[in-house]
Amino acid sequence: MDFQRNILLIGLMFVSFMLYINWNETTKPQSQGQGAIQQVQHDSDVPISLNASQLLIQNSVSDNLITINSDVLTLTIDTRGGDVIRAELEEYNAKFNSRDKFVLLKHDSEHFFVAQSGLIGLQGVDTLNGRAKFNTTATDFKLAEDKDELRVPLTLTKNGITYTKIFILKRGSYAVDVDYTIHNKTDKPASIQMYAQLKQNLLDDGGSLTMPTYHGGAYSTDDTKYKKYSFDDMQDKNLNLTTVKDGWVAMMQHYFVAAWIPHSGGETYLYTRTNNGQGFIGIRYPITIIASGTEISIHSTLWVGPKLQNQMEETALNLNLTVDYGWLWFIASPLHWLLATIHGLVNNWGIAIILLTFIVRGAMYPLTKAQYTSMAKMRMLQPKLTEMRERIGDDRQRMSQEMMSLYKKEKVNPLGGCFPLILQMPIFIALYWALMESVELRHTPFILWIQDLSAPDPYYVLPLMMGISMFFIQKMSPSTVTDPIQQKIMTFMPVLFTVFFLWFPAGLVLYWFVSNIVTLIQQTLIYRTLEKKGLHSQK
Repeated sequence: MDFQRNILLIGLMFVSFMLYINWNETTKPQSQGQGAIQQVQHDSDVPISLNASQLLIQNSVSDNLITINSDVLTLTIDTRGGDVIRAELEEYNAKFNSRDKFVLLKHDSEHFFVAQSGLIGLQGVDTLNGRAKFNTTATDFKLAEDKDELRVPLTLTKNGITYTKIFILKRGSYAVDVDYTIHNKTDKPASIQMYAQLKQNLLDDGGSLTMPTYHGGAYSTDDTKYKKYSFDDMQDKNLNLTTVKDGWVAMMQHYFVAAWIPHSGGETYLYTRTNNGQGFIGIRYPITIIASGTEISIHSTLWVGPKLQNQMEETALNLNLTVDYGWLWFIASPLHWLLATIHGLVNNWGIAIILLTFIVRGAMYPLTKAQYTSMAKMRMLQPKLTEMRERIGDDRQRMSQEMMSLYKKEKVNPLGGCFPLILQMPIFIALYWALMESVELRHTPFILWIQDLSAPDPYYVLPLMMGISMFFIQKMSPSTVTDPIQQKIMTFMPVLFTVFFLWFPAGLVLYWFVSNIVTLIQQTLIYRTLEKKGLHSQK
């Protein structure tokens, strides 16, 4: 197989890959995964039925709101229920060059996305009559410059029981601890059950053919490290699972995620619901009994922020998997680590991408050399193969036997040009995902006109340069293709790639362009070496 056909194969694999990932993002996940995941059947008791439908479909907001500020988060809390109805990320702009901060959680008419939590059960504060209204000492709370932690308590006393809901924000962290302290001052035991859920409009999965991204739910259990559960899945079937530890539920979008992480010490129930155009994904703690005259605390964590892998990994097991690298995560994750390490040295993500490309292509140089060497040897055998076809005619069995005999005699592997290419493709695809999922590239400048590596090149310079470099790769590669249709496809391939890359993020196009430049350099060096050995290219 010569290089022209290799490029055709790359093109077909690339287009197939883009179609596949776009299809994969817009179709439902398959089964719930392997392992002993229990299906939880809901009982007909009041606490669970409240959680399922009647209680938490309220969208109205009270007039009693408080604001909590850390160095990276600004949260708006409704004291009725203590729900987080707005979350601004202080270090991320809404749009490129915008002064407005990115808002992940919001209570808008067009996009409703909130994080709710509360207490149900016989002595729960959330009932059919409405959500509990907490009291606070102020309406604005801010992390002091000389402090690393901010604790904001919301309190309520009802029927002899004091409930305290505490929001704990730490400096530089997007993990917000949401804890309950319940002090039972009555002469009878109290029974409560905590829930925490994310509620959002039922939206499209999001993304496009050139930028396939996921917008929907996800969860983790003891037996399933990470699984998406889209809005379509929620509408088709309610999720009812149980996990003992290390579980969480989330709603994701490109670069950002909100997630509830329970710390129950026992079985936690994961569920989804839909109602009136909204989807819920949440967790329920086991029922807790508080003895008379005693106090207990229930702990949970709300992650609300960007997909920062190191922080998420420290917050909850497998939460970093929401940075979705697909099935090649075991390659993409080390590549992202290497990219971040290089950035720590050069302090420019564009230059880091360039250096990473050189490192990756350098590491694959032995494969590239083997590929071109095999192609050169195959070209040398073309005259003999042509003579063989003319001599043997249509006897395919004899032709196959004599070809294999010739390959063995000349020590040529007819698939030698294909195997290195096939081995390289997973690395290319993994690097594609690593770059696409990196929130660090969002609104990040490179040089000159490229001021956002996560957005397309505004002047299409990089895609055009990529197409030109691909054209020169073709020109430098001798071809034995004689079929007119294949020749036309090969001629059109750089144009097709250029059109695709017009809408790709500049960081991805930069990687592909630099990769082509490295290919041209390697191709030139390898051909010169082969010519010295007598393996001349037939231009």
